[in-house]
Amino acid sequence: MTTAAETRVVLYTREACHLCEDARAVVEKVCESSGTAWREVDIDSAPELRDKYGEYVPVLEVDGVQQGFWRVDGARLARLLA
Repeated sequence: MTTAAETRVVLYTREACHLCEDARAVVEKVCESSGTAWREVDIDSAPELRDKYGEYVPVLEVDGVQQGFWRVDGARLARLLA
């Protein structure tokens, strides 16, 4: 089991979000290819996350730094993880 400290990629999402589904597919593929641990967090699970990210989901974070929102570029994510 991967701990939060070992998780390099966090994808903030919410249910019924088509952009989140697209982002999840990209993150899964790139992280699997690179052997990188990642996790998904539903922003609706915590009011502070919902307030912070609102309509900007999906939000991608790598090594604790926000790298973008709405769309995830697989090539850019792969470069960040190299």
